[in-house]
Amino acid sequence: MPESKVQADTISVNATMSACEKCCEWVKALQLFNEMAQSRLELRPITFNAAISACQKGSRWKMALHLLGEMPQRKVESDTITASAAISACAEGGQWKVALQLLSGIAKSQVEFSVVSFSAAMSACQAGGEWEKSLQLFFAMAQRKVESNTIAFNAAISSCEIGGAWEQAVQVFSLMVLQRVKSDTITFNAAISACEKGSNWVQAMQLL
Repeated sequence: MPESKVQADTISVNATMSACEKCCEWVKALQLFNEMAQSRLELRPITFNAAISACQKGSRWKMALHLLGEMPQRKVESDTITASAAISACAEGGQWKVALQLLSGIAKSQVEFSVVSFSAAMSACQAGGEWEKSLQLFFAMAQRKVESNTIAFNAAISSCEIGGAWEQAVQVFSLMVLQRVKSDTITFNAAISACEKGSNWVQAMQLL
């Protein structure tokens, strides 16, 4: 098969996998990956990224880790998207400890931290009842010079709400306003709920 033809087929299959993943057709995406792996087509970072993201959609965190471990064997370098997708898959599977291990692994690699990877790890900790760890990750983002967005702030405030830590919730909300990050319904609901749980109705009314 001519090299140009192989390259064209690689691009088209990668595009199809990405489309399947985005449409939550994770089974089809993984089927395409398996067919591609058994053929002469070149496996690229985008190939693994689509497959690992598909695992997230299908709550197949173990498969996501398997694919992540397979990349070095196939001499395919991981990137920020790869790490974020794998952490998100673990978060979806309720594996907060594994998610933290993956996040810690980024620091030892050449992969850059991203707000997506931090937010996914925060959500994993939050789902596992580890709200304090989630909050620690939020503040660790600034140390890593990762800019927070609405999703990250919401995850931090929601963690405070779960832990009944209304003072921390207000602190994070104030920081959000200071940094001019756009708030939404989730932001206000979580912040107000945290104040309500702390029996601080005055502070809750001030947030309205």
